[in-house]
Amino acid sequence: MTPKDKKAWWWVPSLYFTQGLPYVLVVTVSVIMYKQLGLGNAEIGLYTSWLYLPWVLKPLWSPWVDLKGTKRRWFLWMQLLIALSLFGVGLSVPTDVFLTATLACFWMASFASATNDIASDGYYMIALSEKKQSFFVGLRSTFYRLAMITGQGLIVILAGFLEQRLGDPARAWSLTMVFTAFLMLLLTVGNFFATPVYEVNRTPEGGQGFIKVLRDFFLKPGIGWAIAFILSYRLGESQLVKMAAPFLLDTDSAGGLNYSTEAVGTIYGTLGILFLSAGGILGGILISRDGLKKWMLPMLLALNLPNLLYALLAWTGEKSLWAVSGTVILEQFGYGFGFAAFLIYLIYISQGPYKTAHYALATGFMALGMMLPGMASGFIQESLGYPGFFLWVVAAALPSLILLKYIRYPRDFGKKSAENDV
Repeated sequence: MTPKDKKAWWWVPSLYFTQGLPYVLVVTVSVIMYKQLGLGNAEIGLYTSWLYLPWVLKPLWSPWVDLKGTKRRWFLWMQLLIALSLFGVGLSVPTDVFLTATLACFWMASFASATNDIASDGYYMIALSEKKQSFFVGLRSTFYRLAMITGQGLIVILAGFLEQRLGDPARAWSLTMVFTAFLMLLLTVGNFFATPVYEVNRTPEGGQGFIKVLRDFFLKPGIGWAIAFILSYRLGESQLVKMAAPFLLDTDSAGGLNYSTEAVGTIYGTLGILFLSAGGILGGILISRDGLKKWMLPMLLALNLPNLLYALLAWTGEKSLWAVSGTVILEQFGYGFGFAAFLIYLIYISQGPYKTAHYALATGFMALGMMLPGMASGFIQESLGYPGFFLWVVAAALPSLILLKYIRYPRDFGKKSAENDV
């Protein structure tokens, strides 16, 4: 067995980059792909939000991942399944049944990605000491977001380049998704060599073990307020993430900024990557130094206030590269900074003998908080227009701000024991 914290600087970046890439492909890049293939905003918001369902339901099988086999074996097999599913998306795009076929492949990728999340997060909590969990949350978040920017940036840039070169969006996105499948396969091989062995195989405890895992989670002190907070923390972001790219891509007559696919990818893949990384690293360092309670409110505000800039762009119709890039910079920095607090909070409420399954339950509620608002986002945008929609997104931060006074905090989590509540 390998000692805790061994080679963490190698495997934490690799593992969380691999965790983030399929998520952004399913949740965000699919939005851009379907937009360029001719779907409307309401259809895009509805169909792609359904892809969150495996992340919502993953608590149902998370005890099985926690109780059988090893986390390392689970995430390696799931990463391979993701690669095969993305290859299926690439082959399906040029067909007459592309919508049904690609959604099916994306759904398989989302199921494998949700299971990969369970195993990867469990491995993180097993392989690192409590102090290092807090210390590495910034690095973990950064590489997760680097993967998201790779998807929103480099992969979208590639698709945009191929669209212009080939003059056929379907063929361009087909080749892009096949390339992405090979990238995912390479990452899987890399994780096989990078991750040390920390566990031995475990035998499932049966139905009673499954029920005990669920019961222990819902008996945690203050769990009702915690669940409400988790559901509302990303209420604005869950809608913004579905409509930000359509806003940049839409024509003037539709209220958009009329940017090209390649330009959208370039903005997110250059400036966005730098400032999101800075926000994530800074957030992790500050929480590790000062504890979660001190930084929760500033980080929650950092996550939501930059959304006002999207509303300003929509109201004024400002299209300059400086204005759009500045909006993305502040939004990505705030996203990285604010999400660090959320990750630590999810880790905190998952502490205990079934931390892998309990973390999956917590992130399942997080996914539900992303899925339901995202499903409605396209309809809301078409009803309110982009200016009204982005103001609505800003107002969606209010429930989480109200709930702050009711949630429990660990005492200096990352500095001392997470079991000491205040």
